[in-house]
Amino acid sequence: MYEKATRLFGDDPQVIHLEVGRPDFDTPDPIKAATIAALEAGKVHYGEFAGESDLRQAIVDDVRVRNGIDLTLRNVIVTNGLTHAAFAVTLAAIDPGDEVIILEPYYPQIINKIELAGGVVVSVPLNADNGFAIDAERIERAVTPRTRMIYLVNPNNPTGRVYSRQELQALADVAIRHDLLVCSDEVYERIVFDDAEHISIAALPGMAERTFTLFAFTKAYAMDGWRIGYLIADARFIPALLKITANDVSHVNVFIQAGAVAALRGDQSIARSMVEEDRRRRDMVCQRLNAMPGVVCPVPPGTIYVYPDIKGTGYSSQELADLLLQETQVAVESGAFYGPAGEGYLRLCIGCEPYARIAEAMDRIAAFIDHIRQPRSAEA
Repeated sequence: MYEKATRLFGDDPQVIHLEVGRPDFDTPDPIKAATIAALEAGKVHYGEFAGESDLRQAIVDDVRVRNGIDLTLRNVIVTNGLTHAAFAVTLAAIDPGDEVIILEPYYPQIINKIELAGGVVVSVPLNADNGFAIDAERIERAVTPRTRMIYLVNPNNPTGRVYSRQELQALADVAIRHDLLVCSDEVYERIVFDDAEHISIAALPGMAERTFTLFAFTKAYAMDGWRIGYLIADARFIPALLKITANDVSHVNVFIQAGAVAALRGDQSIARSMVEEDRRRRDMVCQRLNAMPGVVCPVPPGTIYVYPDIKGTGYSSQELADLLLQETQVAVESGAFYGPAGEGYLRLCIGCEPYARIAEAMDRIAAFIDHIRQPRSAEA
């Protein structure tokens, strides 16, 4: 949809982009300052393949306390964002013909990585009626002798769901019972609202040794353009992972790793204030969408997305997304982009534009929905 918006309107400032999953905040000044200081101090040469030791130690300290995962420096690899971490895991862990279970609605990027490794994607649709909760029985029915891994996104993109301990334990039981690996994308771990609690599945009994946990500085610290993340894995997997990362990038840019240390060890109030602003935007967007005829928008407990049900409008996901772009210059994603289970939904990012611009987008969408408020018949 971003490409379509650019094709139709170029860089017209009238276009409001709610399709791109990025924060609109600037990277906090202390992070920039630490990076500049490292650069000026001559931190410009080759570094450690797995990442600089001071950053890996900061990651170890943070993950132990916040995620409850016991680890050492030997369990950490610093990567060029979470996408790079997912690439390394799939290339290292998946052999041709191995099956990887993904939960639908799914994050589409993982499909290409699995296929690049020669793996086979097995998509398990989750039930919208219970908020796309993890259905362990349905997942277990998809397990075959070729199943190698389950891929999880928690908090979830696109639905915004934050999985409960009970859901994760049920999934963990399946993984242990069938001796499966789990790859857990937790890029939105710090962006949770109200009383929601993010839990890392690797912290559950018997899961640290079979789980690859992927993190990034992208969302919570507004560092999407920095391309820096990290993965946590059992030490026996690290040599295979380093074969991938050391050969495709050698190592992550050394001076930006100083900024990442500052992010983890510095004052967290700036990051919390960004999450609070995301919550404010979420509340406004959900309230506005729920006031529109034919639209039902659950309030997500995490991420920077809302995932409204638009079936009551009488339009398909892609039809409505295209009409909104063409008629209102508001770009949103079709829910069907995230798999067939996403048909009848749209994904709107509440983090990629300032509050006032998002409110303007709601005005435009509301006017358009009001214009088409008489649902079309099934024959139409």
